[in-house]
Amino acid sequence: MHYRALGQTGLHVSVLSLGGSSLGGAFRQTDDAESIRTVHTAFDLGINFVDVSPYYGATRAETVLGRALREIRRDRYFLATKVGQYGDGEFDFSAARVTRSLDESCARLGVDYIDLLQCHDIEFADLDQIVGETLPALLRLKQAGRIGHIGITGLPLRIFPAVIDRVPAGTVETILSFCHYELNDSSLASLLPYCDERRIGVVNAAPTGMGLLTARGVPAWHPAPAPIVACARRAVDYCRSVGVDIVKLAIQFSVADPRIATTLIGSANPGNIRRNVAYAEAPIDFGLMARVLEILRPVHNHNFTRGRPENRDPLVG
Repeated sequence: MHYRALGQTGLHVSVLSLGGSSLGGAFRQTDDAESIRTVHTAFDLGINFVDVSPYYGATRAETVLGRALREIRRDRYFLATKVGQYGDGEFDFSAARVTRSLDESCARLGVDYIDLLQCHDIEFADLDQIVGETLPALLRLKQAGRIGHIGITGLPLRIFPAVIDRVPAGTVETILSFCHYELNDSSLASLLPYCDERRIGVVNAAPTGMGLLTARGVPAWHPAPAPIVACARRAVDYCRSVGVDIVKLAIQFSVADPRIATTLIGSANPGNIRRNVAYAEAPIDFGLMARVLEILRPVHNHNFTRGRPENRDPLVG
């Protein structure tokens, strides 16, 4: 496993890390015992960063992860969780709620310290509140020694500079972006020089586009429009026809850029974790990669967005 610096946090994180949404059953029905084995397998293979949220599975993901972490030394991993989103359409970024949320997450996770605390999906928030109330509350938690570092997460790319440019340098230490650095959409690349200049660590999530680039396909709740789904399916089918799992290419594509500290992979299956780690470490078939990128070219950087109207990215495609 290779490791990279996460911005200026001082954390050196594995290039593949564990996304906790699957532990809460976001993509399929899961077995908690299998989920716990998945976490242990990930750490045994060198993964040292795990990201979760109280929103995932209505706190189930944090609870399951907490059970898994009982058997793991605290110095073996970096733990990230989130505040602000608690249910479908349920957001509360007030200082009182995010402070209480940290206490609740620590209790479920069985820890007293979070390495990285992130504002979750801020496209649904009033960014004035994030700047003037939420981030100052997280800074107080950091000064009190309850958390190590502060990040923000979301789907639209525009939200990141919209917040970072309005707070003192170093306040926001990481961003977590998803569905924007994958085979069909690499638009996050446009933001990497901005983050690099400010020494902001970049966490990339959903290298398969939340199921777009998988044989199983997208879940019913997926927001991608039909043309993107159809083109992704053609790429999946082509890879299958030549005996390759497109997930292998998706992971290799996502971890190739050294400016991205880590890419989250969500799974509640130990075998999938083993395969994904092997994929990341295998040589890239650049010819096959080029053919798949050509199949996806008609929808390259075509996107989907969400959030409050003022926070949404312009639609492309």
